[in-house]
Amino acid sequence: MSGTTSVGGTPVSSSLFRTKSVEQSIRDTEEPEHALKKSLSALDLTVFGVGVIIGTGIFVLTGKIAKETAGPSVALAFVVAGLVCGLAALCYAEFASTVPVAGSAYTFSYASLGEFPAWIIGWDLILELALGCAVVAVGWSGYIR
Repeated sequence: MSGTTSVGGTPVSSSLFRTKSVEQSIRDTEEPEHALKKSLSALDLTVFGVGVIIGTGIFVLTGKIAKETAGPSVALAFVVAGLVCGLAALCYAEFASTVPVAGSAYTFSYASLGEFPAWIIGWDLILELALGCAVVAVGWSGYIR
């Protein structure tokens, strides 16, 4: 071996980038312990909806700042953001047709890029949720002041 470390006879570089086949992903979702079950009641969905409505209050704060500092360029920024969101939706549609299992960027990257990039993307998703919670907390604190 030319300086590559191995774990159990498998080179580390190849084990970090091993992928899961689409067929294996589908088989994994057919197992009873991995199946999605309906577990939300009408009350749960109502509370979730109210939380989303309250969470969108953060846009009030960003709109206020945009009005005071950005001016008419806000409309152009919304058009650009809408185009980018549309392109992201097309990408997810392509991923969903390629890997037809429940999942997100983690599942798609595991099937295409490998385990290590999927691990990084999984942690990025956790960071995204944490940042979203922080922004909502700042928005709520603006209402309380």
